[in-house]
Amino acid sequence: MSSALTRLANFVKTNHRYVLLGTSAVALIGMLLSSCARPAMSFLANAFTVELVMYYLCAAWLVVSAVALLFKLTHWKTYAEKAPFAKPAAANVLRYVSYVVWLAAAALFVDRAVMGFASAWSDAAAATKMPDDMLTQILYMFQQGKQTYLTGALTTIELAVFGTIIAFFLALLLAAVRILEIDRSDNDFIRFLKKIGVGFAKVYSTVVRGTPMLVQGVIIYYLGFAIVSSTGMSITEVNAIWTRFIAGLVVVSLNSTAYMMEVLRGGIESVDKGQMEAARSLGLSQWQAMLKVVFPQGIKYAIPGLSNELVINIKDSSVLSVIGVFDLAFAASTVAGIYYKQLNAYLVIAVFYLIMTAFASWLLGKIAGLLDVQSQPVGSTSDAGNAMKKAEA
Repeated sequence: MSSALTRLANFVKTNHRYVLLGTSAVALIGMLLSSCARPAMSFLANAFTVELVMYYLCAAWLVVSAVALLFKLTHWKTYAEKAPFAKPAAANVLRYVSYVVWLAAAALFVDRAVMGFASAWSDAAAATKMPDDMLTQILYMFQQGKQTYLTGALTTIELAVFGTIIAFFLALLLAAVRILEIDRSDNDFIRFLKKIGVGFAKVYSTVVRGTPMLVQGVIIYYLGFAIVSSTGMSITEVNAIWTRFIAGLVVVSLNSTAYMMEVLRGGIESVDKGQMEAARSLGLSQWQAMLKVVFPQGIKYAIPGLSNELVINIKDSSVLSVIGVFDLAFAASTVAGIYYKQLNAYLVIAVFYLIMTAFASWLLGKIAGLLDVQSQPVGSTSDAGNAMKKAEA
């Protein structure tokens, strides 16, 4: 912590132009916050003079920054030599004043934003009907529908976690089939099976990656319902067996399998071909060489892409609300239907999704660090196609 502060101080000391620009943005935010109405829990409510001083301090900094910018525009090439702001003494003064501006803006942020949120939370808890203020409305709807939101969040996590785990093992199998090659020792039947397997893996990947999860969800749910009901069971019995959660889990698993298969294939094909040749020269069969030599190395290369599927599934599972899966998206529509405030309800689950994906990304980054692999930025299911392109290159 101390080393980071030292580096920050050194940067501020040697880059006063960036200090002027950066602190100007902070000063502007401080002035805007000061112009906002004070919340009920404001600790600056009885310190009008102090707040006035902070406001004019921010305003004065903006004036100084504007003068410096004007001087820069008129003395573009000789700014460092002629600008009074670039002198060591002036730079030190600006540095210390910038600290004060940041502290003033931080105090205003806590007073307006943090205490404003606390005030809205308190008002929402005490309200007996829908409040008028939007933030209080959002918090009121969350407090009243808290159990609904939490149930939806739990379902989303279960779908993402279990779906990703199931998809990983299915993807391992399909990736192994996808990269099979005809061996000279194979008989005609084995050659036929290999061609069928490779063809199935290619078609499966193309179909799943080429259609939206929402469409897949509708097809799989109603197809499964039709198959189970064809046994002569009643609708109640069918719904007890082919639940919407199970249908959603099947959809997430099968969808992720296609993308994870391509990520695994890309990782496996990144392994030097000499590894396979060396294993075969030692007398290992094709399967033995794959399982004992190539697969362990290829999976390590594929770990970042595989782990990101968890984050992607957290977000993309929201489309399963179309078949009635009680996830976060369905919870939002339920709460919105009660209060007729769609925007407020979906803003709540946006925060839920952000927290879950941020935590999952952090956790996966830690795991990748322990396994000594580089983590990748999180994208969406469409980004997984990049793995296919790399594998085909």
